[in-house]
Amino acid sequence: MRLPSPSLLVSVAALVIATGGTSYAVATIGSDDIRNGSILPQDIKDGQLKTNDIADGGLLARDFAEGQLPQGAQGAPGEPGVGRWALVNAAGQIEASSGGFTVASAYDQPGAPAGAVGNVYINANEDLSDNGIVVSIALQNQVDQNADTFKTGRVDAADANPEFSGEITATMCGITGVVGCAPTGTNTTSHFVVSPRLSDGRFTVADNRKRFYVVITGDSSDYVAPAA
Repeated sequence: MRLPSPSLLVSVAALVIATGGTSYAVATIGSDDIRNGSILPQDIKDGQLKTNDIADGGLLARDFAEGQLPQGAQGAPGEPGVGRWALVNAAGQIEASSGGFTVASAYDQPGAPAGAVGNVYINANEDLSDNGIVVSIALQNQVDQNADTFKTGRVDAADANPEFSGEITATMCGITGVVGCAPTGTNTTSHFVVSPRLSDGRFTVADNRKRFYVVITGDSSDYVAPAA
């Protein structure tokens, strides 16, 4: 029987060591062994990287380049990607907001045409065609609106306690054939009208006007925050 030559034995031993060494290296490579940015998309097979392969909290906004995340995922109030809001007081003035709103006409202020009395017209300073408008009456249980000193809100009669009651609607202005806003300069899609009413549908007057909230939903992509 012919024995393997010494050169053949050396070759086989080298092959075994090389193969075993590679397997060991692959099995023990950790995150500390990989230089930042050294693994590229083409190095990862489609579908190979799963959610379970990423440590909890491993992917943050800073891990993505600008434009990689869709609008709406991040942002501060008033910036693109986030809805905006305003609180309007009983006098038709903006009491608080995330920014960018101005009142064009409110109730029976001087210059308000007859058809606008009872409404509040607000400039959102962006095209609202791709946004929603949500409004709600803000409770004011420390304001006696009908001189009855009763403020519990549990009165079973129309507007017996206006501090807790009322109705409200809103819409974007400048909708051809649907909505036309009367005050000068407000019949555009950057303006919207809010109509607070008593719970029986009557216009509010100075003594029973409502505070209300407005929320502009959507991406607010056209809104540009004013300079600080």
